[in-house]
Amino acid sequence: MLVAAAVCPCPPLLVPPVASGAAPELDAARAACTDALGVLAAARPDLLVVVGPAGRSARGPYPAGTPGSFRGFGVDLHVRLGGGGPGPGGPDRELPPSLAVAAWLLDRTGWTDAPLEGLGVGEPLAAERCFEAGRDIGARADRVALLVMGDGSACRTLKAPGYLDERAAGFDAEVARALATADVAALRTLDAELAYKLKASGRAPWQVLAGAAEEAGLGGALLYDDAPYGVGYLVAAWS
Repeated sequence: MLVAAAVCPCPPLLVPPVASGAAPELDAARAACTDALGVLAAARPDLLVVVGPAGRSARGPYPAGTPGSFRGFGVDLHVRLGGGGPGPGGPDRELPPSLAVAAWLLDRTGWTDAPLEGLGVGEPLAAERCFEAGRDIGARADRVALLVMGDGSACRTLKAPGYLDERAAGFDAEVARALATADVAALRTLDAELAYKLKASGRAPWQVLAGAAEEAGLGGALLYDDAPYGVGYLVAAWS
């Protein structure tokens, strides 16, 4: 049963060495992520599952101890998903960027509250398959927590990665409302095609959350909602 969830954005810029001189611009987002992870710890889960968007070659499960790095962003910084090394049969690959950011956040907050593992999900994953994955995660232990990584639209301004799209603000506002109120039904009905056009990497992970939370009866709180660099970043906590 899902007992708590934290939703965080996953730009590598959250990691100060990657952001370099621009790091202070996301201080509020980092603080909100810390608060959201505190909600997970307070729930005393038996298992934490970290879910984030991943490219084709990086989809699938990641055991605790899987390494990651930010070399692709010009920084020789290495992280690991929890302590120790990968277990037997674990994937012989590094974490995708979204899970590397999650690993950095967990290390930053000193996560030792429950065993953990990761799951990379692809942007094209159909909504029903997202729900099924979430249901499976929710059934993994008596007390399951989710750390859900993903960004909103990347089309909020002219200088945004996806240029300006007038639909972006409305899309992000609806996601923010759903996360603030733990509205599982609203997350289930997110328009996957529109999310793709708006470059919203969080759509599939949010719908995994919807599947895990459908019978959990959790309440939500929105901790951060802004669009620096024209990308929607949202932080929420469900408990």
